[in-house]
Amino acid sequence: MKTLLVVAHGSRRAESNDEVRALAQCIGAQASAEYGTVACAFLELAEPSIPDGLRAAIAAGAKQVVVLPYFLSAGRHVVTDVPGEVNIVRAEHPEVEITVAPYLGAAPELVGLLLKQAAGN
Repeated sequence: MKTLLVVAHGSRRAESNDEVRALAQCIGAQASAEYGTVACAFLELAEPSIPDGLRAAIAAGAKQVVVLPYFLSAGRHVVTDVPGEVNIVRAEHPEVEITVAPYLGAAPELVGLLLKQAAGN
C-alpha cells in the first residue's frame, strides 16, 4: 500500500489544523487510485507529529510513503526540519520506502493558481 502524508507546520489555532485535515481528505477522495491512504501530520503545535504520522501509516500497512511538505518556501523547515523528522522513521523502518516530494511552493503551477485566485476565480 502507498500512503501520501501531507505535512504542514501546525498551528495553535485548531481551525487551521482542521483545514489541513480537510485538505488531506479532499486529496484522498481524488487520489484513491494512486494512494491507499492520504493523511496529514504536523511539524509542531498539532498532532500527529511527522514521526507519529509515518508510524501510523506503516502500522496500517504502508510499504511506500510519500511525504508532501505543505509549505510555500524552502526555509529551514523544508530544508532541515521535515527531512530530519522523516529520517527518524526511516532509521526505524528501513524496509519502508519513504520519500519526500518537492514542497508546494516549488510547483510551477502555483503561479497560475495565484493569478487565478487574485482574479477571484
